[in-house]
Amino acid sequence: MSEAILKITGLEVAVEGTPILKGVDLEIPQGEVHALMGPNGSGKSTLAYALAGHPRYEITGGTALFDGQDIAEMGADERARIGLFLAMQYPVEVPGVSVMNFLRTALTSVRGEEVPPREFIKEFDEASKLLSFDRSFADRYLNEGFSGGEKKRHEILQMAMLKPRFAVLDETDSGLDVDALRVVSEGVNTMRGPGLGVLIITHYTRILRYIRPDVVHVMFDGRIARTGGPELAEELEERGYAEFGSKEPATTPGG
Repeated sequence: MSEAILKITGLEVAVEGTPILKGVDLEIPQGEVHALMGPNGSGKSTLAYALAGHPRYEITGGTALFDGQDIAEMGADERARIGLFLAMQYPVEVPGVSVMNFLRTALTSVRGEEVPPREFIKEFDEASKLLSFDRSFADRYLNEGFSGGEKKRHEILQMAMLKPRFAVLDETDSGLDVDALRVVSEGVNTMRGPGLGVLIITHYTRILRYIRPDVVHVMFDGRIARTGGPELAEELEERGYAEFGSKEPATTPGG
């Protein structure tokens, strides 16, 4: 097994003084895809935003090491530059900033140098084709008027262009129809490989039918309550989260 690119030990996180994560232990080797499941309110998205450096999510205890570096004191931009990427559950709209300008600025920031226009266009076109992202969206304002599926495809488009070493996908399947889910999943699977670690955060098992994880973790009440192989997701699909004290199902209504 490869060295863990993400190693979390006893991580505690509070939001506006309220403890949410209460001692999370998690290791993910580079090249592996792990799924983090659990009922609503268990702390899954809190972990995602704490790792990404959102200022409202305060690390109050434990450590989060990315490739051996403690990221607690790093800004969000610095975390992005060392290869950490977050696909958000609810991508924000940014009026006045086009998709093209946003992506080129992000790419320049992460690489630390200006990307030549011809090179950028080539990379953008290749990533757009991968995600079935309409080229006409390039001149539209970021996420403004986009459907849920278009917003999520754009998140994975960013991932394809930025080429992170580790990606956290926070409920990327939320609000997607089957066709959009398939396109997004195929994009992630195309990028899957030894140079990329992935943490898929999801409430339901649906996306895991398309992106098969190496390991599945269950979070409950701010801690990792159970870890297993891909079969754990299948077990949750049948039984839901009852054994963890929640009546919520792990499948969407109708499957």
